[in-house]
Amino acid sequence: MSATRSPKVSERVAPKGADPQPQKKKRDDDDGPDFATLLRAWIESHRASLLDSLRRLGKQPVGSFFTCMVMAVALSLPMGLSLLLGNVDRLGGSWQRAAQISLYLQIDASPTEGEALREQIKGMPGVAEAEYVGRDQALEEFQQQSGLGEALKELPDNPLPGVVLVTPDQVDKPALEALRQKLSELPKVQQAQLDLVWVERLAAILKLGDRFVFGLTVLLVSALLLVIGNTIRLHIENRRTEIEVIKLVGGTDSYVRRPFLYMGALYGFGAGIFSWGLLAFGLDWLNDAVVGLAGLYGSDFALAGVPVADGLSLLLGAVLLGYIGAWIAVARHLRELAPK
Repeated sequence: MSATRSPKVSERVAPKGADPQPQKKKRDDDDGPDFATLLRAWIESHRASLLDSLRRLGKQPVGSFFTCMVMAVALSLPMGLSLLLGNVDRLGGSWQRAAQISLYLQIDASPTEGEALREQIKGMPGVAEAEYVGRDQALEEFQQQSGLGEALKELPDNPLPGVVLVTPDQVDKPALEALRQKLSELPKVQQAQLDLVWVERLAAILKLGDRFVFGLTVLLVSALLLVIGNTIRLHIENRRTEIEVIKLVGGTDSYVRRPFLYMGALYGFGAGIFSWGLLAFGLDWLNDAVVGLAGLYGSDFALAGVPVADGLSLLLGAVLLGYIGAWIAVARHLRELAPK
């Protein structure tokens, strides 16, 4: 027999399923890139798309300029009308004076009682201002305005009563009627008169203006979407081959869409800047005529410029319109650009 011992079977043959060395756990990096890497890649992709859109617009400065100007004119019309209505609202004092409630006092009401009544009315809710006109002052004003000064001097007594002119704080027919009814019940008040027909006409005019601006805005916004959509469509057609190659090698729809969305937003930004400038220039040019007309009526009214808040809203709205128009145009043609 051999002097050497043969190894045990258990040492020569490893049991099935046994693992002589434990396997190392997989590294966390095998799960994919971390969030910071993905964020940097996302930012770089958007930066490249923005720069590419700027470069392509810069290659066609004349076409880009006129496209922005067409959009700016379409934006300026409804915004300009809205600003003009806002300037008309600044004449609130004039509208309120046109809707004044005239309180005719009793003939025996003294000036002291009239002043006390004015103070009482001035503190009531819904009243912006109250003014007392005495009998002598009323007669003097009537003589000047009627042209019957000499004839009125022959009257033995002053037939005109004292008047309290009440200016409401808002031009609203139901509120004015309720205020008139309340004032008519005050002591020493013989009659409370309000020209509701004029108030109704004024409210109808303002309502018509609001509806006209709204309808014009809807029409011009639709026209803007068509303009930006047609412009983006031309850019898509010029890059059709490039886009088909990108999709052929696995480019996603969002990757293809991104440069055109930036392009639409840039068109909108340029249109917003031009529109802001047009409105500022137009209101300044129109203001000279308005100041001259207001001066003939003894008023110092002047048109206000474009408020910063309204200008920023206009700029943001133009960018959103450009973005939405580009999205609609790309979504429509994206299915046609699939590789065949």
